[in-house]
Amino acid sequence: MSLDRPAWARRMTAEREARGWSQSDAIGTLRAHAPKKLPDNASLLRQWKRWESGEVMPSDFYQPIIAATFGTVTHALFPVSGRRDGNAEIAVASGMETLDIVSRLQASDVDNATMDALRITADRLCSEYALLPPGQLAVEGRQWLKRVAGLQSQRLTLAQHREVLALAGWLALLVGCVEYDMGDRRAAESTRRAALSLGAEAEHAEIQGWAHEMRAWFAITAGDYRGVIAASNAGIEVAPHQGVAVQLAAQEAKAWARLGDRRQAEVALDRGRRLLEGMPYPENLDNHFVVDPAKYDFYVMDAYRMLGENRLAQTLAEEVIRASTDYDGTERSPMRIAEARLTLGVVAAREGDLEGAVNYGEWALRSERQSLPSILAVSRELATVVSKNYAEAPATRSYLDHLNTLAKVSM
Repeated sequence: MSLDRPAWARRMTAEREARGWSQSDAIGTLRAHAPKKLPDNASLLRQWKRWESGEVMPSDFYQPIIAATFGTVTHALFPVSGRRDGNAEIAVASGMETLDIVSRLQASDVDNATMDALRITADRLCSEYALLPPGQLAVEGRQWLKRVAGLQSQRLTLAQHREVLALAGWLALLVGCVEYDMGDRRAAESTRRAALSLGAEAEHAEIQGWAHEMRAWFAITAGDYRGVIAASNAGIEVAPHQGVAVQLAAQEAKAWARLGDRRQAEVALDRGRRLLEGMPYPENLDNHFVVDPAKYDFYVMDAYRMLGENRLAQTLAEEVIRASTDYDGTERSPMRIAEARLTLGVVAAREGDLEGAVNYGEWALRSERQSLPSILAVSRELATVVSKNYAEAPATRSYLDHLNTLAKVSM
C-alpha cells in the first residue's frame, strides 16, 4: 500500500480489502447507505478509484456515507484538527499560577476568575490521564478534589455550588480511573460511587453517566459481561444524549461480543456510531472523558477481535496505532496502542505466527503507561490462544511467566 497517498485514502483501501470487497462491491454497499439516488455505476466507480488513489478527497456529502459503509464515523475516517492542549500550563489559560488559585480558594467569597481557573485545572488533569504516571496523577487529583470539596463550606451562589459539585464529580471520576489502573479496585469503586453521588446532587447527567461507564469498565475486566450490559443500560438511561452514551454503547458491544452474540454486538456498535456521528467534533481530544472518533475505532477493534473477524480487527488495530502516534513517533495514547498491539498479537496467533504473537504481546506489556486490569484482560485473550495452539513452545512459557508476574503485582 503506497505511503504517499493520504491516510484516509489508504484506510479506504484497507477497509475494503479487509472485507474482501472489490471496488464494485464497495460502491454497491455505498448505495445502500446513501440518503438519495447516486450516479450510475460507471461514474461512481470512477469516483471511487479517484478517492482510493488519493487524487481527490470525497466531498462533505460522500464522507459520512463512506464512513457508514465501513461502520465508522466521518471524523475517524476523515479527521479534522482538534485542540490538544492537555499539558498547557494553567497560567497560560487563566492568568493564574497554582499557588494563586489555592490562595483564592481560602477567601470567603469565590469570584468568577477563580471558578474559571478551577475549570481549566480540572480539564488539564483529565487531559493528562493518558501520559502522566498514575501515581503522580492520583496525588494531584486527590489534592485538587480536596481543595474543591472544601469550597462547599464557603459562601457560594446556587450556581457556584452546583458547579463546585460538578468539578468535584469530574475529579472524583478521574481519581477513580487512576486508582483502578493501579489495581486498587476497592478504592476505585468507593471513588466511583462518590462521583455518582456528586453527579446526582449537581443534577449533572454526564457525570452520572461516566460513573456508570466506570462500573461497566470494571465489570468487563472482571469477566462480568452481564454486569457490563446492566451498567451500560443504567448509564444510557440517565445520559441518553451525552457523549458518554457513545462509550456506554461501545462497552455494551464489547460485552455482547464476549458472550458470542454477534447481532447484539453489531446493534450496539451501530447505535453508538449513529450517536457519535451526530455530535460536534470535540474541542479537546486529550480529555479522558471525551469520546473522539478515533476512540470509537478502538472499541470496534475490540469487538471484531472477540468476534473472530481477524482482517477487520487487524485493519482497525493498525489504524488505532497510526492515529494515536505523532509524526515524530511519540505515542499520544499509549494504552490504546498497547491494546491494539495485543489485537495484532491475537490475530498473529490465530494465523500461525507464534513469534509475531509473542512479540506483540511482550511489546504491549512493556508500555510505561498502563491500565493493569485492562491490559491483563486483553493479554489473557492472547494467552488463551497461544496456550491452546502452542502450549509446549518455549516462547509461550516465557510469555505466560511474564503475564503471571504482572498479574501478581495487580493483586
